[in-house]
Amino acid sequence: MKKITILLVLLLPTLTFAQEQVKKIDSIVNSKIEENDPGLMVGIVKDGNIIYEKYRGLANLEHQVKVSEKTRSNIASTAKQFTALMILQLSLNNKLSLESDIRTYIPSLYPKVKDTIKIRHLLNHTSGIRDYVDLMSIKNKIWWKQVGLDNDDVIELIEKQEELAFKPGSKYTYSNSGYNILAKIIEKVSEKSFNDYSKQFFEDLGMNETSFVKRYMSVIPNRANPYSDWGYGEWFHTPTITKTNGEGFLYTTLKDQLIYEQALQNANLNNNILLIKSQLPIPNSEITTYGFGLKLKNRLNRSAIHHDGVTHSYHSQTIRFPEEKLTVFIMSNHGNIRSDLIADEIASVLLPKKEIIRKETYDNQFYKVSNDKEQQILGKYISPSGSLIRIEDDKGKTYYRDAESGYDFEITKDSKNMYSFVYNPKMKTVFYKNEMILFSPEGWTKTNKRSPDLSASFEDLNGIVGTYYSSELEMSFELKLTKKNTLKIVISNRDNELDVQILNRNELLADNYIIMKVERDVFDRATDILVTVSNRAKNNRFRKKTNLKFQPKITTENGTIQVTTIGSIDGETSDILLTKNHPNGNEIWNKKFGGKSYDKASSILATNNGYLIIGSTSSYGNGNYDMFVIKTDKQGNKIWQNSYGDFYNEYGYSAEKTDNGYLIKGTKQYCTSNSDIFNRKCTNNVWVVAIDKNGNEISNTVLEEIKKDYN
Repeated sequence: MKKITILLVLLLPTLTFAQEQVKKIDSIVNSKIEENDPGLMVGIVKDGNIIYEKYRGLANLEHQVKVSEKTRSNIASTAKQFTALMILQLSLNNKLSLESDIRTYIPSLYPKVKDTIKIRHLLNHTSGIRDYVDLMSIKNKIWWKQVGLDNDDVIELIEKQEELAFKPGSKYTYSNSGYNILAKIIEKVSEKSFNDYSKQFFEDLGMNETSFVKRYMSVIPNRANPYSDWGYGEWFHTPTITKTNGEGFLYTTLKDQLIYEQALQNANLNNNILLIKSQLPIPNSEITTYGFGLKLKNRLNRSAIHHDGVTHSYHSQTIRFPEEKLTVFIMSNHGNIRSDLIADEIASVLLPKKEIIRKETYDNQFYKVSNDKEQQILGKYISPSGSLIRIEDDKGKTYYRDAESGYDFEITKDSKNMYSFVYNPKMKTVFYKNEMILFSPEGWTKTNKRSPDLSASFEDLNGIVGTYYSSELEMSFELKLTKKNTLKIVISNRDNELDVQILNRNELLADNYIIMKVERDVFDRATDILVTVSNRAKNNRFRKKTNLKFQPKITTENGTIQVTTIGSIDGETSDILLTKNHPNGNEIWNKKFGGKSYDKASSILATNNGYLIIGSTSSYGNGNYDMFVIKTDKQGNKIWQNSYGDFYNEYGYSAEKTDNGYLIKGTKQYCTSNSDIFNRKCTNNVWVVAIDKNGNEISNTVLEEIKKDYN
């Protein structure tokens, strides 16, 4: 009797403490929704046992059906861990290799990409394959409005993609498309439909009420309907008319998810290799922060394994703390609350307090930058991942703007170089010389380097103007230059015209979120624009279809000067015409250059004491067309002219200044025969000729063979 009394005394504080925790968690859950709101389901597993299970709210508002153990809700992207688990199981059973190229199973994808796109690249979002959701957004086709959208539609969209957003394994960018492809690979390997294969897979796990959606109109027993008030103060039923698999759309019960969490926590006891490996980084992976459909990043200042999911008004969150053997799982059909924030709040009740240990470099760096002289903070910065961040004033407020991720945060000044983020005052950014350093309350730092201001000239803007087309997205846009020398963009699948902000000669920003990076050829012409609308669909190539020309016109201090090619009346010769014009376009003077045959102008370059005309000639030189350069004074009077080339065709297109003279860029032709014009093969190569200030050739270099016609 005495021993029992002592045992009760020892257990009493533990039981009391646990009851206090339950009360706090109940209070958190009850504070988030009312009884007649859409539902919230919360489960907690500790040391392999279910210690908390809570159902609150309604699965169906129309019929006032409460959420319960039977309620099945869509956990969205939290489902990715199960698709990854199926792939891992096939790998462990030697049915596939994570190192295999995905085109082993789907040959129609990216036939022009030479890099290996490995299965493991899909698993941790390092493949470079763009997210179908954001690709459809660019096409102005909102994915959740597409009736019957399924995996075949996603694969068809990806099949039209010729390029990746980046080299596989070089970067991490979250992409739902990768998991749709994984589902297709599972079908190819198993020779079963993904729905049939996954159904049996879940049954083997003891999750009998869990399955991916099979048909978008199918009846799902005990399904929780998704609701949101969309800001109107009344509930709306969010329609679900799509059917994709692998990346989400997994309907499950809280009870099934807790069964799985128990299995995970007991995996070491049972030596379940599949479950053990599923919680680790992917072997041979270039990154270790995302694994088998799971984020492997610290959370609440602890080692954690977690994932969230949001689709329509459904959302969910899994957080596992392996060291504490603690899991919090939440799912909901209530679109006005957030599972991730609630999960953090609940976990904080259960986890022992832990002091943040900052690295010495953090404190040293913080002290150094905080005590330097006051800096000029406005401008552009480049993040470690290469994204452009702008610090701008807008109506008296200062903003941190990362167009690539869509972040647009107000910051306020704490001291001469230190600013706080309004949304989280503990998050600081400090400006030091040519750097902007972010200081997180968790103790990490990120340094962004100030970007040099590469201003854009009128010639730069005029060279960008034109129509650009994407064969991958089957759409185009037009860049137009206004009378005030500002740019406008008109997108083929949208009605409105957007302003374009000119960040520098090679970077543009439309509507504060469409990033456009100009790509140029060897002659410095704008030939392509890579468009990024979101971090998940980067660098979509749009190729220039119009206005692809060299620089025949430049601005001067009192107007413009330009070169053109003019033909003779009989069409048997041509000359080069140099024209000086007033700002309103009226001609001031003109000069004509050329010989007895064909002379053509491509571009003009301003020099210190005049102009350099670059083109080609058959009037002078060594045969056929030769590169042709004319030097004039400011009044257009010829100082010298010279030609460069051999027997075949050499064309001059553009020029740039050097310390000793000029580099003339053009093309040089090589042919296998001088006489057999019907059977010979010819190639055009980029050709650069270095000349001195008097037009004398210093050297010439053949750079590369080109396939395009640059005339």
